[in-house]
Amino acid sequence: MVGFLRILREYFGRADARFASVRIDDPARLQQFLESRASHVTQTSLYGYLRTRAGSRYPQLFANDDFAKAINAAKWNIWLACVSDLAIFAGGLMAKARPDEQSEVARVMNMVIDRILQAGPPAEADGEYPLLAAGVRKRVASCQWDAVTDNEAAFAESPEAVVRWAPIVDQLKELDADIVRNSVRFRWQEVRRELRQLLDADSLLAAATSDGPRSDMPVTGG
Repeated sequence: MVGFLRILREYFGRADARFASVRIDDPARLQQFLESRASHVTQTSLYGYLRTRAGSRYPQLFANDDFAKAINAAKWNIWLACVSDLAIFAGGLMAKARPDEQSEVARVMNMVIDRILQAGPPAEADGEYPLLAAGVRKRVASCQWDAVTDNEAAFAESPEAVVRWAPIVDQLKELDADIVRNSVRFRWQEVRRELRQLLDADSLLAAATSDGPRSDMPVTGG
């Protein structure tokens, strides 16, 4: 029960959090934004779906060690998809703001993703994590940034990841799939609005030219 209460505190804490509205004007702040918002969407999407599907039996599920282990593994696999989607959207916004600097946008986005993933698989992740992380790197490295649209099109992997990795029997996930996908897409709407407001592409790319993250902005893990 202690473990379940901890998970609930984490879930509701993230769901209700009001993130600081800090201007995103260098790579470190972009990294922090990608990590924190990807974590937020992962937590609210996964735990929200499990809670809705399990109903009153939700607390009992966490008494099962195997189930708790499956949730933790699913969380990290979904988080990678969320990071991937949000990184593509962020790079697309920068590319539209600075259309003559596509190569620099590509360099910055690859650098930020490298920093996010450099620690390797978390202890709670499963064997899928390295392959999925490689997929994130490949997607970002091969992205045509000026073709990314300012809408939900970039958010193609995270809705599918929640359906795929949530530890729920396949028959039920087939029934829930469309609702779950739409729920994840909805959670990204506010994140997109926030990123449009906070992103300072000119300052970020200028700061990245000298590769000098702000000294007051720590680089955090996922």
